[in-house]
Amino acid sequence: MNFEIVKQQIEYAARKAFLEVYEKHGAEGVYSFALYSDEGAMTVCPAANTLKVMENADEDDALYFKYEPAEWTYEMVEANREFDLICTQLREELKKHDDDDLWFDGFQAKLYSTCIEVLEKLKNENFFTGITGKDIFLIFTVSDYEFEKKDLKDLIIRLNDNEYKSEYLNWMATWGN
Repeated sequence: MNFEIVKQQIEYAARKAFLEVYEKHGAEGVYSFALYSDEGAMTVCPAANTLKVMENADEDDALYFKYEPAEWTYEMVEANREFDLICTQLREELKKHDDDDLWFDGFQAKLYSTCIEVLEKLKNENFFTGITGKDIFLIFTVSDYEFEKKDLKDLIIRLNDNEYKSEYLNWMATWGN
């Protein structure tokens, strides 16, 4: 699989998804965007959330709902055809290497790093702030999978040069306490 092509496809789909979410829900205060995958590396999907949705969050769990893409309102809702094409390609590639665990580990790592690179590229181009006029919280996550705490911290620092980074890292410091 040519990951340079996949990277271009993910970037195009991410741009389109964010623009569509913002067009439909920008008045709600879009503050976040994520790409996420699954442990089997079969999917890449977008997610976004708004400040309006967060107004109703329970105070005790507010940070969890603010920063956990699986809880965001606008999950897998835009650029459906583009993301479906990416997911189909991933599944087809996985079928070719069904019982090769070593190959899979490299494939999974490359897919995850590609998604992170796309988010970082869009951040560095000021894609999100250029549209919203505000900082946007960015994250890559994997459903049913936990990153090592250090890796997650590094990811948050890499993707966020804003107040969200500090709040997220302070929240992380409370985990397990």
